[in-house]
Amino acid sequence: MGSEGPRAITIHVTGFKKFQGVPENPTEAIVNNLKEYVERRGLPAGVTLGSCTVLDVAGDGALPQLYQTMESAISKTDSVSNANVVWLHLGVNSGAVRFAIEHQAANEATFRCPDELGWQPQQLPIVLEDGGISQTRKTSMHVDAILKSLKKGAYDVMISGNAGRFVCNYVYYHSLRFAEQKGNKSLFVHVPLFARIDQETQMRFTASLLDAIASAC
Repeated sequence: MGSEGPRAITIHVTGFKKFQGVPENPTEAIVNNLKEYVERRGLPAGVTLGSCTVLDVAGDGALPQLYQTMESAISKTDSVSNANVVWLHLGVNSGAVRFAIEHQAANEATFRCPDELGWQPQQLPIVLEDGGISQTRKTSMHVDAILKSLKKGAYDVMISGNAGRFVCNYVYYHSLRFAEQKGNKSLFVHVPLFARIDQETQMRFTASLLDAIASAC
């Protein structure tokens, strides 16, 4: 079976609100400003920026919000076109000095502090039926190609195999599982605080990340 050129790609993006120790989450500002930024800058042909959602920094208590967001976006995308769907999740690493592409998530919730709903699990499997806390799920995205593309833009970025065990990893694990079930793709990227890399640079990085994801699909 042949195809009429590359499939369209819709990229849905999420970020997070504030949480303990991080009163201003850079991913909230990035996601809230991304549509306007991309409209000014433009995206490659065939690429659409879908939903931009800011999630509560909560694990189990935020799952209804996460799944409602994903299910709603998928149904809207499917009704419009046969688009390739990618989930891009942005989270902050307050101790980082560069960007990190997370290539996997662990089936473990061990929160270093309570989430925003007061939940603080320790060594708990995120999805019980997947097995123990040593289980991992890997992204199907070509992270090496994405890294190479971003480095061409002179961004300080690395590939990471440890997304932590807090809410970022929790959301990523669920998203990877959802994406596998739906035939989509999912990727998580950690960003530093704006005090380490300023907001304009992070906006440019995120727009470049959308380009890199599109070229890697």
